[in-house]
Amino acid sequence: MTPEEVAELDQKYVWHPYAAMPNALPCFPVKSASGCELQLMDGKKVVDGMSSWWAAIHGYNHPVLNDAAKEQIGQMSHVMFGGLTHQPAVSLAKALSEAMSPNRTCQNKEDRLDKVFYCDSGSVSIEVAMKMALQYNYNLHGSSSRKSKFLTIRGGYHGDTFEAMSVCDPVNGMHHLFQSVLPVQIFCKRPEVKFHEEWDEADIEELAQLMEERHDEIAAVILEPIVQGAGGMRFYSPQYLVRLRELCDEYGVLLIFDEIATGFGRTGKLFAMEHAPNVLPDILCIGKALSGGFLSFAATLTSEKIANVFSQGPAGVLMHGPTFMGNPLACAVSLASLKLLQSYDLPSMIGSIEKQLVHELEPCKESPYVQDVRVLGAIGVVEMKEPMNMSVVQPQLVQDGVWLRPFGKLLYTMPPFIIKKEELRKITRAMLSIATRRPR
Repeated sequence: MTPEEVAELDQKYVWHPYAAMPNALPCFPVKSASGCELQLMDGKKVVDGMSSWWAAIHGYNHPVLNDAAKEQIGQMSHVMFGGLTHQPAVSLAKALSEAMSPNRTCQNKEDRLDKVFYCDSGSVSIEVAMKMALQYNYNLHGSSSRKSKFLTIRGGYHGDTFEAMSVCDPVNGMHHLFQSVLPVQIFCKRPEVKFHEEWDEADIEELAQLMEERHDEIAAVILEPIVQGAGGMRFYSPQYLVRLRELCDEYGVLLIFDEIATGFGRTGKLFAMEHAPNVLPDILCIGKALSGGFLSFAATLTSEKIANVFSQGPAGVLMHGPTFMGNPLACAVSLASLKLLQSYDLPSMIGSIEKQLVHELEPCKESPYVQDVRVLGAIGVVEMKEPMNMSVVQPQLVQDGVWLRPFGKLLYTMPPFIIKKEELRKITRAMLSIATRRPR
């Protein structure tokens, strides 16, 4: 097919994410991808600054991941997980548990996150986590339990399925149209103390008060640790997580961390929660970079203390079981991705990206159209004062030889970890060009 034929059929048949049908903005047909570059069908190459929505941390067409997939395909690409198991699933579960530094320092074995429930996507892992919390409390306290709500902070984003939508920001999030049919949850103000700022206890006072007043209603607190992703790309103090863990322990409320966007090195630690030493949630959601962006895959992890309660309830089991749960191909590639990530000098690799982003995005602060510039690990954000016109900005970025996907007022990059300095410089120059240009 020609690029024009692909584009025409795409407009006629394909419904894209967060888009109308037919799509108001034409998509750019991609022929292939390698390293940090996307080869468009019209012959143009663009440097990918998005890691395909934060997932392709090793870039594209990586031989280690390709070889893992080929080897597994030769054995079996899929088999049902009900009543059966396989080496890729058990090897990955063990590796994930051992990879978490808080697990290694946790004195109480029952609190370690070493029980792994495989999921199809990040949103599904959130659904499973919330279902775990609800069923845990039901099993523990019986049908008279009032613990059926979730407490979360404003500015969060947790996915597009129904229960996940209910804990996304109810005002400025993407799902306000559904508020009348979503479960009603409990929201408090988002953290305001920034990542590198001195801690102020007032930052968590509202949440502490809600916990004191309504802990008998709250099944769990759920939030994104350190980085609020699609809800605003904000970075907050690790001390918030330390205090939150203490409050959850004090009031007997479960704690869920959503590390779908931040897990596997994005902030400079393997998991963002590691910025708050010795803090472990009761339930952890991971996805995106779990498979290195190779396949849709996610997982929900919990502890022995939580898992053991499920045999006590009327069902006797966790009532969830996706058809493609524990897919062998996804497990094999994810294990290869994790081992590859562990072979990197991650602090040096992410530290180098962070240093370059800080230096090269600094001039954006001088633009009269820019509200803020912030960087953490391999995340660079330029927040504009006004929403960007995607019909203008997107083609301009492609013309500049980079692939970014801004939304609202946020122009940001989360590049693959293997990106070369000159490739990252191309991205930051394109961002500076957009940031200093009068909006149209």
